Amino acid sequence: MVDEGRRDGVRATDGERPGRQPETGFGVEEGRLTLRERKKLRTRQRISGEATLLFIRRGFDNVTVAEVARAAEVSTMTVFNYFPRKEDLFLDRIPEARELIVRAVRERGADEPPLAALRRLVLGLTAERHPLAGVGEGFEHFWRTVLDSPALRARGREAVEEMEDTLAALLAEAAGGDTGRPGHDARLGAALIVAAIRVAYVEAVARQLGGDPVDEVAVEQAEVLRRTFEALERALPGFA
Repeated sequence: MVDEGRRDGVRATDGERPGRQPETGFGVEEGRLTLRERKKLRTRQRISGEATLLFIRRGFDNVTVAEVARAAEVSTMTVFNYFPRKEDLFLDRIPEARELIVRAVRERGADEPPLAALRRLVLGLTAERHPLAGVGEGFEHFWRTVLDSPALRARGREAVEEMEDTLAALLAEAAGGDTGRPGHDARLGAALIVAAIRVAYVEAVARQLGGDPVDEVAVEQAEVLRRTFEALERALPGFA
């Protein structure tokens, strides 16, 4: 299941998502990148791809950054220039997740509440089988590697906390509050939203790891997420 195009079973190939830079997943205007920037992005992709292949084959905790550097034909310092932490080599979509959340809330329509924007984002990712939705062909290689590594699981929990902090600031901003010190409503709202999505996400991943058909899991995940957001809208009318 691991090949050059989808080394970890989840990474997109260059042609899968027009307009989205495959190395990072971030949107990039066509022609905007300089030659130097394109080279840096290709280097980042090569490093992450080689790291992912090694981690899946041997286990995250059994591979050193020096080994990743040798496989990618760069120096260890170069690896750390692109990925400050070893865990970021594998969980390299955390920045993309944050960017998508920020854009969904800040770029929503004038009459669209934050929860509706987040619902649209999450269901959209699920529909396109985006890696951040957690379910898709070959994704089990990624999740087994995460579950087998205490370090990756710890980084995953930390990322959830980071998303909660980001969302709290966004909800405070949407309500005209202090983004530096979000109030109780914004923090509670962010905590409930992140927790609710995480439950649906974890359940879907567990089903896929258990061998349930991917198409079936994806369809049912979308329905669970719709019910989840309906419950959130009732619980958080201030953001709905």
